[in-house]
Amino acid sequence: MELGIRGKHALITGGATGIGRAIVLDLIKEGVKVAFTSRNQIDLDSLIEEVGSDHCAINIDQVELGGSKRLADEVWEKFGQIDILVNNVGSTLNITDPECSISDWRKVFRMNLEVHVELINILIPHMREQEWGRIVNISAGSAMENNGPVTYCSIKAALTAYSRSMGRVLAESGIVMSALQPGVVFTERGHWADVMKNRPSHAEKYLEDRTVLKRFGKPDEISPMVVLLCSEKASFCQGAIVPVDGGQAKHYFHFPWQ
Repeated sequence: MELGIRGKHALITGGATGIGRAIVLDLIKEGVKVAFTSRNQIDLDSLIEEVGSDHCAINIDQVELGGSKRLADEVWEKFGQIDILVNNVGSTLNITDPECSISDWRKVFRMNLEVHVELINILIPHMREQEWGRIVNISAGSAMENNGPVTYCSIKAALTAYSRSMGRVLAESGIVMSALQPGVVFTERGHWADVMKNRPSHAEKYLEDRTVLKRFGKPDEISPMVVLLCSEKASFCQGAIVPVDGGQAKHYFHFPWQ
């Protein structure tokens, strides 16, 4: 299927490992030139060696003040334009106390929502001018959970709601904004890798109780849907919220007759 994005230019935050890396590789297969970010230079060097110098690896901490503007400027300098944005960077920051300080709330908010909105606000005028753009915000199945870290789940829910509302605002401009909610996905340095190492029985019980397939998802099972949302084929997906969770969503709500 021709996706109509060959020759486009994309920016993927948090793109050197895990789901982000899979998105980068799948976009490149579709003929897209990709800039991707990480705070780990070794990861960046490894991926740029694999994909070649037509693409762009950027070592940046987007959370730092002015980070989003510096990032956009560097990509524009390399590519001259940005057609596609995938906001993939995010983390629980290991803040799990439901009664944590407001300072900790702000850290999770900054990492998982504020930097995304900053970057989007920088890019929207340029996408409007060219009358074409795709923005995919990587939320999480945790946005629907009731037993994960309260800060992370709440802020991911806010990102989902923002994507839905802003997608409607942008609908007539040629820009399509959507959000994707991955389910439980195993990555080498992700949350579930730590759980499997330190609390394997908890991971096994989670998979048994809360997933239909009784297994983790893989990054390359998430990335194809992201690429589709980045494409011309997503022209009717304004504000779409797309779960890719192997059926896990059936456990988000419990009714007495179930």
